[in-house]
Amino acid sequence: MPSSSETHPTVVVDRVSRTFRVPSLERVRELGPLPRALARFGWRPTVKLEALKDVSFVAQSGESIGVIGVNGSGKSTLLRLIAGLDVPTRGSVTASSQPVLLGVNAALQPELSGLANARLGLLAMGFSPEAMEEAIAQVTTQANLGHAIHRPMKTYSSGMGSRLRFAIAAASQPEILLIDEALATGDETSRNRAEERMAQIREQAGTVFLVTHSGKTVEQTCTRAIWLHNGELVQDGPAGETATMYRWWAWNVANGKHEVAEGILRKEIAKGVAMAEAARADEE
Repeated sequence: MPSSSETHPTVVVDRVSRTFRVPSLERVRELGPLPRALARFGWRPTVKLEALKDVSFVAQSGESIGVIGVNGSGKSTLLRLIAGLDVPTRGSVTASSQPVLLGVNAALQPELSGLANARLGLLAMGFSPEAMEEAIAQVTTQANLGHAIHRPMKTYSSGMGSRLRFAIAAASQPEILLIDEALATGDETSRNRAEERMAQIREQAGTVFLVTHSGKTVEQTCTRAIWLHNGELVQDGPAGETATMYRWWAWNVANGKHEVAEGILRKEIAKGVAMAEAARADEE
């Protein structure tokens, strides 16, 4: 990993769009008798879902970037594209090293103990047996599970499981760490431990992406924030400024002020498009 004195791009997302085809029961009802008859035998028409629409940004080393937005905004899709688990329909994603994706629902073996899962996870990330044994001490300290580390994972609460997953991912000292809602569970002590580890990764010239619904979490733990809505990039800027605007929009939605909320979206999206076009013009 580069030293903390160096700053360089780690992730470049260039005009990325991702479109899915998903089954639609509503389309079955709209069609004629024959399609409805075929639907009884399992046939389903599909509709196009634009999960991301022409999203561009560059992440730098040493940044902690919060990705915020309501459900269905494209946050998790973006992380999967950065991680290389999916490919864009249009555009490109490049990374300076292999990102490590940590999700709350990351698959571990429920019948095995937390310690056995930690060993398996480290080996899967490329640790040699010797290096894995050295990293186990760091994982157990970070996870802070006590004697529960020897119990089967199926006995863990969601908070205990997320702490172990975070500890495994962070032990690899990744240059690019992707976290999908992993800080949303667990007590204050475990969140503080996770935030301290994220800070250490940034100090080692790493980049952290944190997907969350919480503007407050972004303000407390991130240096920068990206706000997505219906697949579009609404705002990309300092964490406090972006999170505040997102919370103001959410407050208006919650209080039925939909015209005000829609105005915020239109203004911020237009501002972002103008800035992107200006940047592209400078490059040309």
